[in-house]
Amino acid sequence: MADNHAETVRLLWGPHAKPSRGPRPTLDLDRIARAGIEIADSEGLAGVSMQRVAAQLGVTKMALYRYVPGKAELIALMVEAAIGPYPAAGDAQPSGWRGQLEDWARCLLSAFLPHPWTLDATIGPRVMGPAELGWMERAVSALDGTGLSGAERMDAVVLLVGHVRGITQQARAAGPAGTPEAELGGILADLMRDQGARFPALAAALASAEQSGGQDQAWEFGLQRILDGLAVLIDQRGH
Repeated sequence: MADNHAETVRLLWGPHAKPSRGPRPTLDLDRIARAGIEIADSEGLAGVSMQRVAAQLGVTKMALYRYVPGKAELIALMVEAAIGPYPAAGDAQPSGWRGQLEDWARCLLSAFLPHPWTLDATIGPRVMGPAELGWMERAVSALDGTGLSGAERMDAVVLLVGHVRGITQQARAAGPAGTPEAELGGILADLMRDQGARFPALAAALASAEQSGGQDQAWEFGLQRILDGLAVLIDQRGH
C-alpha cells in the first residue's frame, strides 16, 4: 500500500491507537465521522471541513487533528460510516443469484439516497473500509457458481453500482420532494406541444408513457434489464 494511503488504511482498518499526548481523549472516530455526515447531509460535501466538524463536536481544530490528520481521511471515515455494513441476512434471504443481486442493489440504493454526497466522495481510486468491501464481497459471492469469470462478476457489480449511482444523482437533483422522471417528462411535454412535429418519435413515446403511467420507472426498469442481460450471459456459460 502506498505511503500516501497508509493513514487512511490505519483509520479504516486499525489498529486505532489512542492519542498519547495531551488531555484524556474525549472523541472517537465514530463520533467524528457522524459529525461530518450530519454536516454533509444538510450542506453537501463542500460544507465539510476540519474546522466545521471540530465546531460541531465542541472541540478545537487542533484537538480534532489528534484523531484525524486531514479532510481526505475524514471523508473516508464518513463514507465508511454512512454506507455501513451490508444488512444482516434475515429469514427471508433471497435464493439464487438474481434474487440476491436484486436485494443487494435495493439495499445499496437505500444506503446512498439519504447521503447523496457519497456520490462525490466515491469517485476514482481510493481506499475502502471493511464495511464497504463487505458490500462488494456480498455481490461478487452471489454470482459464485454461475460460470462467470472473476472479471465478469466484478463488471456485473460495477454495472449495478452505476445504476444505483445514476438514480441517486437524479434524486439529488430533484430535491427531497422531487420525482425526477415526472419532472423531466413535464418539461419535455411542454416542449413537445410546440416542437413535437420536429421530434415525432419522442413526442409519441412521451404521450404513451403519460397514458400508461410509465414514468418514474427508471430504477426498476434499469435494474431488471441489467439482471436480464446477466441471465442471458449466465445461460450462455451453461451451454
